[in-house]
Amino acid sequence: MAQIDVVEFEVAEERYALDISLAREIVEMVPITPVPRSPPHIAGIINLRGEITTVMALSTILGIPESREQERQKIIILVPEAAGGANVGVIVDDVLSVMQISEDEVEQVDESLSKDAHVKGIIKVSEKAQEKDEDEGKKNLIIWVDMEKILEDITGVSV
Repeated sequence: MAQIDVVEFEVAEERYALDISLAREIVEMVPITPVPRSPPHIAGIINLRGEITTVMALSTILGIPESREQERQKIIILVPEAAGGANVGVIVDDVLSVMQISEDEVEQVDESLSKDAHVKGIIKVSEKAQEKDEDEGKKNLIIWVDMEKILEDITGVSV
């Protein structure tokens, strides 16, 4: 059975994941320079070790409310190949873990949800992990975001 590595993160108190192969690095939140007349999902740009990186607000892209808590926010920098060679990062409220899941832990969603909502599947947290998560007040489902599809829709570049 195939194993899949994902980065688990939070946005607006919900748990999400993306393929780890798309994540280059995770950086602490830094001041973002707004870009005039940019679309609402573009939070701005940052200078990341000499590379201008476009930062996107994932909450806006996913159509969910922004979190008011910004202390733990991080930017997941994506590999340039994911965005047609551009340096792109997405703002998340917190990065929780890197986890390895098996295919049987993923519930497939119907095609319209996967296409329109950019969801690759729903990761069911195992019972053991669920007990720990319930103690911490976390929900037991993780939405596996189809980041490649999101970037394809935004940039028009297919990976």
